[in-house]
Amino acid sequence: MKNINLKNKSTMDWLFRVIKGVFIGIGAILPGLSGGVLAVIFGIYDRMIEFMAKPTKKFLENVLYFVPVGIGVGLGILLFSFAVSAAFSSYETLFVCLFLGFVVGTFPSLYKQAGAEGREKKDLIITAVTAAVLFLIMNILQKGSLIQIDQPGMIAWAVAGFLVGLGFLIPGLSTSNFLMYFGMYSKMTDGISSFDFFVIIPITIGLFVCVLLFSKLIHSLLDHHYAKMFHFILGTVIGSSVAILTTVIFPSYGGEGLSKMGLSLGAALVGSILLFVIGVITSYAFSKVEERYSTN
Repeated sequence: MKNINLKNKSTMDWLFRVIKGVFIGIGAILPGLSGGVLAVIFGIYDRMIEFMAKPTKKFLENVLYFVPVGIGVGLGILLFSFAVSAAFSSYETLFVCLFLGFVVGTFPSLYKQAGAEGREKKDLIITAVTAAVLFLIMNILQKGSLIQIDQPGMIAWAVAGFLVGLGFLIPGLSTSNFLMYFGMYSKMTDGISSFDFFVIIPITIGLFVCVLLFSKLIHSLLDHHYAKMFHFILGTVIGSSVAILTTVIFPSYGGEGLSKMGLSLGAALVGSILLFVIGVITSYAFSKVEERYSTN
């Protein structure tokens, strides 16, 4: 009986890692979010960075751990690319509110994790300054005029992949916002959903180059300056979350945004609040269920 329970627990843990990967993949290409934020929220960021920085250390154990995560990431990116082409362009605000709620619901656990090795006043200052700077950067980018790259080539797509990689390594850095700024976001999701390898291959190469260049640096910072680095990460999550309100959600309640959604202001507000609350409740429930079944 004990072996059966352990087997069931291991199976549930494997499925949870797939689900985590799906959300991380969606976060990687959802405007306003980043894959790194969700990796932190799901408690796999530290291990992911260590594996990327030291791939030979516990190689087989880490490969077995990250296989379901990788499957989920691929599914998340692919499924959401289809969703972008089909419905996201019309209901972006509702999607973003759902994910914003998911992130906000994890703030208490993130704060606790950041202080796991102690917390000083300077750590809280790092969080506040980081949040403010990221908030300003995202708002400045949003107000800037779009630089359209009409026909991206291999180099442009490799740079896009490099930016996606930064989104995994630096939580809170929404690379989708940068891609939208250059007019490449919809082209990227269309290319992925249509299995255009002229788009997929250079993006993948750029992502791996980014990981090879910066994973060791970030691992070293986490290893030697855990509290400061994690309070920096906490700041990026807070700053990007607040910036989502001013750059993505609030502007969509104007005439053009409401027309795009085909909703009245009241319906849009009710739908946004409802999905935000669902996101918060889901993230809390997910963490409780995971505590029960996780074998790590």
